Amino acid sequence: MSNPNAIPVYLIGEGALDASGLTGRQKAWATANGFLGQRGKLLALPGDAEGLAGYVFGLGGEDGRSPFLAGLAAAALPAGEYRLEGTIGDATLASIAFRLGAYRFDRYREAKATPVLALSEAADAAEVERQVTAATLARDLVNTPTSDLGPNRLHEEVERFASERGMGFKAIVGDDLLDQNFPMIHAVGRASAEPPRLLDLSWGDESHPKVTLVGKGVCFDTGGLDIKTAAGMLMMKKDMGGAANILGLAHTIVSAELPVRLRVLLPVVENSISSNSFRPGDVLHSRRGLTVEIGNTDAEGRLILADALALADEESPDLIIDMATLTGAARVALGPDLPPLYSTDDSVAAAIAAAGNTVEDPLWHMPLWSAYDSQLSSKIADINNTGLGGHSGSIIAALFMRRFVNKAKAWVHLDILSWAPEARPGRPVGATDQGIRALYNYIRRRFAN
Repeated sequence: MSNPNAIPVYLIGEGALDASGLTGRQKAWATANGFLGQRGKLLALPGDAEGLAGYVFGLGGEDGRSPFLAGLAAAALPAGEYRLEGTIGDATLASIAFRLGAYRFDRYREAKATPVLALSEAADAAEVERQVTAATLARDLVNTPTSDLGPNRLHEEVERFASERGMGFKAIVGDDLLDQNFPMIHAVGRASAEPPRLLDLSWGDESHPKVTLVGKGVCFDTGGLDIKTAAGMLMMKKDMGGAANILGLAHTIVSAELPVRLRVLLPVVENSISSNSFRPGDVLHSRRGLTVEIGNTDAEGRLILADALALADEESPDLIIDMATLTGAARVALGPDLPPLYSTDDSVAAAIAAAGNTVEDPLWHMPLWSAYDSQLSSKIADINNTGLGGHSGSIIAALFMRRFVNKAKAWVHLDILSWAPEARPGRPVGATDQGIRALYNYIRRRFAN
């Protein structure tokens, strides 16, 4: 229930000041200070004495107006407890946006107080907490540098995550990957001082529809022997963003107790350089039996995902979803805010994209263009990991991974950035969640209903 003593924040669109519920004095103050409901404009309202009566925050015009703009208000407000007033549309979504807009990563600096939201009765408190927890989990993991979140530490974090939620947990580590037929995960991670591993979580009734989530867990990517530039390595702590966002998605599913049999597979490695690094021109064996010629060691994410996807596919699940910070080509095509979505089922892709639009978590359906499949050919192996033409990199990566999925009823791949280079509503600069709300919304609609 909303705290009546919380500071009100009136969300007001352009031209709606008269209908805002403000007093005549407050409206006159807003007008005198140039407040017309402009998008993102924040103005303090004076109280009857010297105190503060609240704030007005502009939502802008009808075009582009969204409950998620409440996230911009949180980013601009000083510490304190607030309640949202005015035309906010979906109160649950606005509340999620406000709390995510107040996110701050303070692990390595003095923690500062941030705005706190008193929920209105119109908001679903359980959903707000569930989705904010999921996004915060993903952001915190991605923001943490590899010095404190290498493969060993991420393993510990995932095991703790599973234990807290009553999930089954197994791990295959180091040379055991070879014994249990995960040769590409082993090859990519063997040069690191911390061994590669596959983390396997499970939850739910075995009689329910099988949903398997796979997340790329490259804790740091040097590029391997095809080494990145210094600038290219600067943000590579975020190369485990796929695994982080998959954990966030898994949290929403378990917390909501959705009627699915959930499995989570996280191949976790560090792509390092040493005398035993895998090399350009090497041919790797894969779990599925395909041989893979290495065109570039910096295209390592698809290799570890391929072994994990092959394992996921063996159960013939109803749905496989993978998330990965996979290609720069995706950012060239669609920018940092709009991850491409690929699927073997166009109706599933359309439904996920639609679900994302309703919760301000946009995705863009891209084609698994089979005409490009021949670019993956190799003269000495079954397939090459990078393709021949140098174009359509995100599609080529998706086509590569499609080779390792045959039995699942549907496979979905998200090529995410997991980083906000500029502040947006509900997404401060830095590590960010992508795809969690969209996929949770879709899975809930499909299986819970």
